[in-house]
Amino acid sequence: MDAQTYRTPVRMSPQPGRMALLAATIRLDIAEAFRARWFHFYTLVFVAIVGILMSFGLTESRVMGFTGLSRTLVTYTQLAMAILPVFVLISTVRTIAGDREAGVYEYMLALPVPLGVWYAGRLIGRFIVATAPVALALVVTLVWGMAKGANVPWTLVLLDLAFIVMLVWCFLGLGFLISAATRTTDVAQTVAFLVWLVLVLALDLVLLGLLIRQQISAELVVGIALMNPLQVFRTGSMLLFDPQLVLLGPAAWTIFDVFGEQGFLVWSFAYPLGLGALSSAIGYWLFRRSDLP
Repeated sequence: MDAQTYRTPVRMSPQPGRMALLAATIRLDIAEAFRARWFHFYTLVFVAIVGILMSFGLTESRVMGFTGLSRTLVTYTQLAMAILPVFVLISTVRTIAGDREAGVYEYMLALPVPLGVWYAGRLIGRFIVATAPVALALVVTLVWGMAKGANVPWTLVLLDLAFIVMLVWCFLGLGFLISAATRTTDVAQTVAFLVWLVLVLALDLVLLGLLIRQQISAELVVGIALMNPLQVFRTGSMLLFDPQLVLLGPAAWTIFDVFGEQGFLVWSFAYPLGLGALSSAIGYWLFRRSDLP
């Protein structure tokens, strides 16, 4: 008989599934971040913030009616609002633009990894990397407070952590959008810094100038302000500790008339979540349509 009749069939190794490829991409992104200096500095900043708050005894102080860990959470939240966006933007915009400059896509396209899986893996991995130091610092604060015998407001802690996570997600999506829309790392970082600067200026200075010089109605100014994710985060976090929003003055009545207290809390979570998801989706669309190499 012909020798080919007895040839042993060659068995092809099964291709890994999408979930396995996604998990591998996430691990790769996390390992890459752990080797980067910016992640070490990013973690050190938040640990140092917690150390400074503890050294000043904010867990035991009483300021404007806030006591113990509530006062610490208020301060920590406001500091996170100032630091998180610029850190997340500057570190994230290098993801796609940096890989394009380094020629990583030519190697990636030779691997059996779909573009959607690779993009989602980088997005999820960077989200974990950006959230972990913030959550770790908050856990350290809670452990310190409980060791000192302070009462832990668990509802406020969980809501505050959810606000910070939504802030990270929002600016992570914006960072991926900027990274996919730009060709070089220098341009991406410049655009990211300008976006952060515009959002910071829009918190108070620009809107107050419009209100004073152009005599724009307060309702319109408040409506424009609430399109700014930083302002939404700031107001929502204030609402947790100051249900009447006394610090906002007359603008609080406009917010309550439109949303109500519970409605604005829902908006404070839904808007950053939706903005981050929309930005990352547009970034993926641009990523697929672009010339990858």
